[in-house]
Amino acid sequence: MNYHQSFIENIIRQFEYYKMLGEKTFAQVPDEKLFWQYNEDSNSIATIVKHLSGNMLSRWTDFLTTDGEKEWRNRDDEFENDIATKDELLQKWDAGWKVFLDTLTSLKEQDLEKIIYIRNQGHTVIEAINRQLAHYPYHIGQIVLIGKMCAPNWVSLSIPKGNSKLFNDDKFSKPKHKAHFTDEFLNKPKDRQT
Repeated sequence: MNYHQSFIENIIRQFEYYKMLGEKTFAQVPDEKLFWQYNEDSNSIATIVKHLSGNMLSRWTDFLTTDGEKEWRNRDDEFENDIATKDELLQKWDAGWKVFLDTLTSLKEQDLEKIIYIRNQGHTVIEAINRQLAHYPYHIGQIVLIGKMCAPNWVSLSIPKGNSKLFNDDKFSKPKHKAHFTDEFLNKPKDRQT
């Protein structure tokens, strides 16, 4: 596997991990709390999902050939809390992630240094991916924080409080090996092909 294939595979796993964190949060939050806002200036989980989906659809549709800020996108509307049901929330979530992950999976080595545009600002494909690697986990962190505030019996999505030593003891009891840290969370084989 060459460096560029390895980069794309690694990036896909990273994003799948953050997608999983969002989905494990949705599963723990009572349906009505998906629409809860801390205050008038904050966003609900549903609003954040709507924004992420809007961004993914705009940025990753015709990714290599059109500006990432599509004329049909209404970014301001993404922050209106008008999703009515959990099913609608999940449909928006899945639609955005499908376009995004399908696009990442379709990238070839020769694509990574191409220039794409977001609001007329040029980015290499790698820069555009890295831009979203900062943006999407930022919002998923917000989703998780709201989830922790709203879930009646929150189950940790990482190492539970007080269990770091036990977790590390288990890791260090095994021989050194090459693996992606998400393998155990995503149940992916180490040599997954993209």
